Amino acid sequence: MFQSIIMMGGLGIAIGTVLVIASKAFYVYEDPKVVAIDDVLPGANCGGCGFPGCNANAQAVVDGESDVNSCVAAGSDVAMAIAAIMGVSVSDKEPEFAGSGCYYGNADADLNYIYHGVRDCRAAVMLMGGMKVCRIGCLGLGTCVTACQFDALSIGEDGLPKVDQEKCTGCGACEKICPKNIIRLTSVTRRILREYTKEECVTPCQRACPSGIDIKEYVRLIREGDYHGSLQVIKERMPFPTVISRICPALCEFDCRRLLQDESVGINNLKRFVCDYEMNQDKRIQPYKAPGSGKKIAVIGGGVEGLSAAYFSARLGHDPTIYEITDRLGGILRVAIARERLSLDVLDWDIQGIADMGVQMKTGREAGKDFTIPQLLGEGFDAVFTATGGWDSRLARGGGDRAANVFPGAFLLIDLLRSGTDEKIVVDCKKNVVIAGDGIQLTHAVEILKSKGAENIIVVSRKAAKDSSFGPEGVSIIYNGGITRVMGKDQDLIGIEYIELDTGVKHVIDTDTLILGSGRFPELVFVPLVEEETEGVDTNMPISWEGVELQKKPDANREFGLLSKQDAISEYSSAVAAINGGRQAAAAIHHLIYGIEFQSPVNMITKSSVLQDVRLLNHVPPTPRNLLEIATSREERKDKFSTGFSLKIADEEANRCLQCGLVCYEKQGLS
Repeated sequence: MFQSIIMMGGLGIAIGTVLVIASKAFYVYEDPKVVAIDDVLPGANCGGCGFPGCNANAQAVVDGESDVNSCVAAGSDVAMAIAAIMGVSVSDKEPEFAGSGCYYGNADADLNYIYHGVRDCRAAVMLMGGMKVCRIGCLGLGTCVTACQFDALSIGEDGLPKVDQEKCTGCGACEKICPKNIIRLTSVTRRILREYTKEECVTPCQRACPSGIDIKEYVRLIREGDYHGSLQVIKERMPFPTVISRICPALCEFDCRRLLQDESVGINNLKRFVCDYEMNQDKRIQPYKAPGSGKKIAVIGGGVEGLSAAYFSARLGHDPTIYEITDRLGGILRVAIARERLSLDVLDWDIQGIADMGVQMKTGREAGKDFTIPQLLGEGFDAVFTATGGWDSRLARGGGDRAANVFPGAFLLIDLLRSGTDEKIVVDCKKNVVIAGDGIQLTHAVEILKSKGAENIIVVSRKAAKDSSFGPEGVSIIYNGGITRVMGKDQDLIGIEYIELDTGVKHVIDTDTLILGSGRFPELVFVPLVEEETEGVDTNMPISWEGVELQKKPDANREFGLLSKQDAISEYSSAVAAINGGRQAAAAIHHLIYGIEFQSPVNMITKSSVLQDVRLLNHVPPTPRNLLEIATSREERKDKFSTGFSLKIADEEANRCLQCGLVCYEKQGLS
């Protein structure tokens, strides 16, 4: 008996020792924040947050990969409780919905073969990319439907996924499982920031449009009589729809697929029709905008690009303010276009629409004179964008009699050259000067700079040394370089950053004067730099700032740095191109103020992209294009649609649209 007790006790001690050792060896630390958040979450493990269970979502919240209000199965009280645990506040979350990017199902698309394999898109795509001739089209087997945990997806009669936005939580499960990237999350912000890629079904007309308007969709809505919806689609990418419908070069119509059969669709005239509908109703139709962010944006310049940048910034949820040097907004549109083409009431109508979106407008304010960029940043603006226009704009507003100085220490080469012979043109030159760009006038420019007291002059040239013939005495030249950033403190420029175009290596040069060899100031986004050692200590300290260039398209040759072929170095080629410049500026601002590193999407569509297309139309009977009837007098403008298509003609012209996909189109001759 005694021996049994000793044996059992020894066995207990041995087991206890093993358990102690095991607990030390296999101990797993649990973050108390993760545990606390997991306790608050409802435990539904539905996957609606995009993570496999509530514990995984709790870990993602702590890691910063998920929002405090990411749980779709809980209410605002849970979000508030999680925010308290994380020590943050709760803001409105922009709704995201899944959306399909394919237009023709298997019943209507051209097929390579009939598929009878495993009913899963991931299996079908392994066999020659799927059964469709179109390489990126939806396979229609419903794998995304099985992935949805909220019964928000179904396959429609056309074989394409349909989304019930009332049920869709934006979890992204369908997006992750789709092997063709056909179904993906979308929101106001995503649609503004997006650049189209080769994996998307982008029609030829939309690819040709500098603003990237979804032309097919707005024409389809006109066909259905939904003019309200059509305007909203247009205004997704177009703050000046009524103006552009009168002056657009209509590049989209040169790539219209109907040209393979007869004449292009009157795309721009249809835009004019639906815009006139809005104006004649005298009831503003606005696109959706993201929830307010509380971020303040200043835009210098009230021309097309500046107004567009402010418009898109407002739609991204920010609070933009425009500073315009003249007493009227509109820039070149107001002073350089014949009134027969563009009446002022049309221009004012669109500008008022931008104001109604939440854009403040201050006129009679000149940068460098009435205010400075550092002052704006010191007043609480989170970013400042320069859209002051080119030399043509300055002449149009009577600003050619003095040197422009948009940001501290920066001047245009043309003003420097003029200052050599005109005493009224004042260019304040300090000791350390950087000249961006080269050319035949640089020798003269260097002479003027030296006469003004410049001691150290550096030229940053995009050319290779073998391609340059410039080499004056006492000047340092940096070849194969492009300026990517300017830096300053308070009212002084203190340096520039340039990149070696061949290697991508960046360098910083101390400088106090920058001369720009272009006809306009570059489009830069200025943001404040907060120094850690002074933060919260002395608010009267001089503010440090930097100006960052806009992102470039990935197909640009040596794409980084100012004065590249992608940059507007004078005026934009057209108003519609300037509008897209404003959208890209708003995207750059959005990324900068949130500290998001911009990365060009993989396989982004560019002018050099090779895309699948068609060269022949089948079953499309020829139909003549409807011509625009010009009003015989301005008084006729009081009648509805008198300056464009009538209701009947608009319907006829909209029905000429083939409703194209990448290689699909509506075969109108088939019953």
